[in-house]
Amino acid sequence: MRTVIRLGLGAVLMMVVLIGISGTARAKDAYRNTADVYRLHMFHTHTGESIDVVYRVGDQYLPDGVAKLNHFLRDHRTQTESDYDPREFDVLHSLMEKLGRPDGVIDIVCGYRTPWSNNLLRSRSQSTGVAEHSQHMLAKAIDIRVPGVSTATLRNAALSLHAGGVGYYPVNQFVHVDVGPVREWQYGRSRSVRTRSVARSTRHATHHHVSTIASGE
Repeated sequence: MRTVIRLGLGAVLMMVVLIGISGTARAKDAYRNTADVYRLHMFHTHTGESIDVVYRVGDQYLPDGVAKLNHFLRDHRTQTESDYDPREFDVLHSLMEKLGRPDGVIDIVCGYRTPWSNNLLRSRSQSTGVAEHSQHMLAKAIDIRVPGVSTATLRNAALSLHAGGVGYYPVNQFVHVDVGPVREWQYGRSRSVRTRSVARSTRHATHHHVSTIASGE
């Protein structure tokens, strides 16, 4: 004998909702636990915006996630967006793993810069630390800080990746990371150690000592 259970329409709808919520929760948990999920959590120091986004799963970049990052990293002076080289996002992801902070927040000091913004920064003084042909204009560079991590430690972790350019800016306390040619440089005088600012690779970058700077290469 079969037992027939009669449910009202309201009860049926409630069961559908509960099953849907349970399935979504399981999917989200599986998504979070996937080793090949690439996530970035960032705060923009100029716009005050925050972002927590998955931009890649395995070898596949997610168009929606990448688009959100492109908007987040727009030129905050002109609101102009650009298409970032996604390898730059991978550098940030690898850097946070290297620091043992895969879920940590990255403070963004500078993302994409239009030629206009780049020229504006360069025009502020004769020595600004802003390169004429900046990787920022190619959407291949980002200036960053990581709360709770010293600028020197951040610089050393970035250098260990051998992924592109690394600029150390001890005065304004940020590190420039890009996916251009592999090179390194320091700009400005450290507060703790009196050192000359030198370009470690003069083929790619030449800087002069100043006490303060506006932004990175």
